[in-house]
Amino acid sequence: MCGFLAVDSKEFDLTTFCDALEKNVDRGPDMTETVEEDAVMFGFNRLAIMDLSDDGMQPFKDEDCTLVCNGEIYNFLQLKENLKDDFTFQSSSDCEVLIPLYRKYGLDTMCKMLDAEFAFVLYDKVAKKVVAGRDPIGIRPMFYGYTKEKGEIAFGSTAKTLMDLCDQIFPFPPGHYYDGEKFVTYRDPAMVTRMHTPSFEEATTGIRDYLVKGVEKRLHADAPVGYLLSGGLDSSLVCSIASKLMPGKKLRTFAIGMDRNPIDLKYAREVADYLGTDHTEFIMTRDDVLGALREVIYTLETWDITTIRASIGMYLLCKQIHETTDLKVILTGECSDEMFGYKYTDYAPNAEAFQSESMKRVRELYMYDVLRADRCISANSLEGRVPFADLDFVEYVMSLDPDMKMNHYDKGKYLLRMAFAGQDYLPDDILMREKAAFSDAVGHSLVDDLKEYADAKYTDEDVAKASEKYAYKTPFTKESLLYRDIFEEFFPGKAEWIKDYWMPNSDWEGCDVDDPSARVLSNYGDSGK
Repeated sequence: MCGFLAVDSKEFDLTTFCDALEKNVDRGPDMTETVEEDAVMFGFNRLAIMDLSDDGMQPFKDEDCTLVCNGEIYNFLQLKENLKDDFTFQSSSDCEVLIPLYRKYGLDTMCKMLDAEFAFVLYDKVAKKVVAGRDPIGIRPMFYGYTKEKGEIAFGSTAKTLMDLCDQIFPFPPGHYYDGEKFVTYRDPAMVTRMHTPSFEEATTGIRDYLVKGVEKRLHADAPVGYLLSGGLDSSLVCSIASKLMPGKKLRTFAIGMDRNPIDLKYAREVADYLGTDHTEFIMTRDDVLGALREVIYTLETWDITTIRASIGMYLLCKQIHETTDLKVILTGECSDEMFGYKYTDYAPNAEAFQSESMKRVRELYMYDVLRADRCISANSLEGRVPFADLDFVEYVMSLDPDMKMNHYDKGKYLLRMAFAGQDYLPDDILMREKAAFSDAVGHSLVDDLKEYADAKYTDEDVAKASEKYAYKTPFTKESLLYRDIFEEFFPGKAEWIKDYWMPNSDWEGCDVDDPSARVLSNYGDSGK
């Protein structure tokens, strides 16, 4: 991951600008550079992944454009071939293609040509305007705001970089670009133009083929690569696919669990043994969890319950990876449940409701699971890559007959499981195991410890009066009040960055619960055992 700051204003001196940019330094500790182009200030914190030389350092500058981009452009070699007669490249960085691509095709077509995870800001010196764009899923973060005195636009990889510069700060919407005046939707990943009703075999073959391609794209890096392995279906599939694509190469896999009942560790070890990976386990304690809480909330820039719970283990795992290895790139298994279903989507009343819920979850990924993965990984100077968020894969899965993805089989995510059954990817017991939610699977004691801590700090009366402090999305438990109080310390008045608590669909029978954990659902069953 990298971090950037771009301000279309001369309102701030260089010291103030650099102090704000410094808040992104964990995302890019390798090199930092600032430049001024006309009235625009650019700053970039680099994590060197592609072209490790100084040539790959940003901002990229040409006669008429200056660019900063936090991204991986997976089709950059094809784009480079297209542009070879139009532009003399100075590096082998994938992001350098954006300047000639913009120059040749313009902003709208450029964004639609990218097979990528990206957030960029570009200054067009000829048109004297700043433009910006973000990938359709929102894998790479970006916020925008308006400067405190002059109300001029600014962009940052994280909201915290803008806090001292802007009063109004907003998440940059995924799948949009800013054309210098307005925000324009160029792609909605949840919306497909045509639904398909293939046979079961055709559907599973397509799922397998697209996911394998999604993993393969993400193996290209000039820096060393590792893998998060929880032992659940999604991360295990990513590791098994990578292992098949690189026969003879030993993957480096990592897992974390509580010191009490770490459910996932035994399954992660089983997968690692099956694949023959170089596997490392880390153990965390109650003190580790509580000690990391404030740092995690500051890193996440959220108050959402399940996002914070699930982030603590991931954050501590990535911290250990950063401190004990030379890895720079991490592949992870996020973004599967949104398309194939959670435990609560077993209660979807019909196929239309299932598809509608899936569309909602895909559109909101940038606020929840994608936010968690990005912040936990990048705050520890690593780059996360998410094969399940591959745009071709998402489009294919979202276009499948939703009735096929519903749980008619007494087995969640059956279609995904069967896509890899009998293919020697994973043992059957792993492929068919019901997965616990990550915050539970690292050990039920993690959530229990957080609740006990909140219970000791707050009274029932505090919760009853929470609406007097927080009218927007009022905390409804002691735990949620704890998280909101910490969030407001760091980001006062900015709660609207998050639309709501991540919760099951309360309109569905069986889903009107007061906790986001699947443990409270009556169909939890063997999950997490």
